[in-house]
Amino acid sequence: MNFPEDADGDVLRKLEEVGVDFSQPQSVDFNVDFDAWPPSKEALAKLQELVGSIEIFEPEDGYDGYVLFTRHGLLSYELVVSTQQQVTKLMSNYRGVCESWGVLH
Repeated sequence: MNFPEDADGDVLRKLEEVGVDFSQPQSVDFNVDFDAWPPSKEALAKLQELVGSIEIFEPEDGYDGYVLFTRHGLLSYELVVSTQQQVTKLMSNYRGVCESWGVLH
């Protein structure tokens, strides 16, 4: 497969190298980070309205807190980038950003 030369493309290339089957649906976890913790109830409600179920991970042992959600479908660059852009746009008024994602393999 041909992926763009950026951070998301790099991750997808590494997943391809370890044998992820892009023709099969995958569970893709996305993280939303906020400049201030905890995120507002309004931000969480809007995020949940857009993506469905969310999980909140409180700050712990020097790590910042974040909110996680999962999308299930065919893993593609377009899925990753469009999800991150859509969520970041929605969360920008709440000082939130979606820049990280992963697939358990």
